[in-house]
Amino acid sequence: MSGYGPGDPFLADCPARLTVELLADKWTAVVLYGLSQGPVRHGELVELIGGISRKMLTQTLRRLQAHGLIQRHAYAEVPPRVEYELTPLGATLIDPIHMLTEWARANGDAVLDALDADADADAVTHSD
Repeated sequence: MSGYGPGDPFLADCPARLTVELLADKWTAVVLYGLSQGPVRHGELVELIGGISRKMLTQTLRRLQAHGLIQRHAYAEVPPRVEYELTPLGATLIDPIHMLTEWARANGDAVLDALDADADADAVTHSD
């Protein structure tokens, strides 16, 4: 008996699986964390995050908004001003993202060492 039940959140089609898939996206956690200090404009987020294209940021923001994690505020000004901020639901993800960041800091070298060891093993087996 494997111990997995019909309600297992990672093996069934349920909200937990949806959340894991959403957070598995390369930019989701970074964008959410970028919004954790309060409302931010699109251009400010691009600069804050670094390495993300404007197009990818827009796609990520739209997906997070559709999932209820952020909200978009458009102000009737000239020039137009748009800000993004976390919803109360989105704010609940900041602590788990922080925990994952701390795990990465504590274990990142071990993961890189394992990757290097695996690459070295592959090089040996392929050189035969």
